[in-house]
Amino acid sequence: MNASTPGLARKLGGWQLWGIAVGLVISGEYFGWSYGWAAAGTLGFLCATLFVAAMYTAFIFSFTELTTAIPHAGGPFAYARRAFGPLGGFVAGFATLCEFVFAPPAIALAIGAYLNVQFPSLAPKWTACGAYLVFMALNIAGVGIAAMFELAVTLLAIFELLVFMGVVAPGFNWAHFLHQGWAGRDDFHWGAVGGMFAAVPFAIWFFLAIEGAAMAAEEAKDPARTIPRAYIAGILTLVALAFGVMVMAGGAGDWSRLANINDPLPQAMKRIVGEHSGWLHMLVWLGLFGLVASFHGIIMGYSRQIFALARAGYLPRALAAVHPRFKTPHRAILAGGIVGIAAIFSDDLVQIAGQPLTANIVTLSVFGAIVMYIVSMLALFRLRGREPALPRPFCAPCYPWLPALALGCSLICLIAMVYYNRLLAGIFAAMLAAGYLYFLATAGQRAAAAADAQLQGATEATAAGSAARSPT
Repeated sequence: MNASTPGLARKLGGWQLWGIAVGLVISGEYFGWSYGWAAAGTLGFLCATLFVAAMYTAFIFSFTELTTAIPHAGGPFAYARRAFGPLGGFVAGFATLCEFVFAPPAIALAIGAYLNVQFPSLAPKWTACGAYLVFMALNIAGVGIAAMFELAVTLLAIFELLVFMGVVAPGFNWAHFLHQGWAGRDDFHWGAVGGMFAAVPFAIWFFLAIEGAAMAAEEAKDPARTIPRAYIAGILTLVALAFGVMVMAGGAGDWSRLANINDPLPQAMKRIVGEHSGWLHMLVWLGLFGLVASFHGIIMGYSRQIFALARAGYLPRALAAVHPRFKTPHRAILAGGIVGIAAIFSDDLVQIAGQPLTANIVTLSVFGAIVMYIVSMLALFRLRGREPALPRPFCAPCYPWLPALALGCSLICLIAMVYYNRLLAGIFAAMLAAGYLYFLATAGQRAAAAADAQLQGATEATAAGSAARSPT
């Protein structure tokens, strides 16, 4: 980037980055995942989650190499742009936008529904809209303030999950967890395999968006040291919490009664302590922190992606503005919020396959994530071959096997997603095609963008340098 390019403030330390990485995801421990039991049973879903956890662990250990080598606010967009040129950057940027812009409306509505239970006079949609306004304002106020808030609510959410596991432990019984755990049967059968594939999106929900911490790389102090620690500690934290919550909830009673509801943890705890227990009321109230942590963190993630794409000319240049006082991408924060609020108020107006809009955009968000994982791993392989001299403060362990594992698992997840969500896969493809037409129409906009050395590969940078030295 040249000196005239808007810059973000470097204020984030290791603990704050860890809080962002875990906070982005932690709402997935509270709701959404239990639908995997309906598709595969407890044991089938356990297998699906083991597969997805292996994918995410391999992915994060590999992805960290890219994040430390190219500490850019665009995250996956920047890696793909450097590895594959403008078209690669478009695909990764589009996929990342789908993931991070589409996930928050569903979480905001969950916050609204949660508060509606406690305060019936509060309309869920208006509460969700209010949540957007509050947390967009907090993100605009400064990355340091936003990150400290994220760390605080993430720690509270983790504390709550540990309390849940401790409270239900006395009533835990393996017989409950194992009963008809293979898609409705006690013994394994090949029909359970289909259920495992159908349950993959719900297993992904345990870990979705952890990669968003990469988009805070330009705001990290000493990214070569803090990012690897934050990412590795983050994925280990989430894996432990995911399996702990899933197993303890499944062993608390009849798991099938938790398989199609949005509040499996309070319902599981209710069986152990009763519906009037103070523990239960604490879980209901503190559970809100998990939703808030993810919602707030994803706003931070989508805003940095919009900012980076606009700065590089992939989106209107006006979205790359940085607030002169707070040094935050305020217009990018507002732009993503406008999309989210529009989705909230369109929830009952737009239905796809008999489901409301937000239920479907969560699946579209997962499509975006999986495509981005695939492109990122391909970029890692490409950059290892094309730019062996690129400084890599952290190298993916067991290369090339660990990145290959992440790539292979991501491809399997994408195939499963397409097979079980064909209509939404077609919608995602149509959106990608529409985005590509915009990409073709805005070549001049990208050419006019300020040069960014982190986005240019070695060959591209050499060509640009030769052009600059040639006589006119």
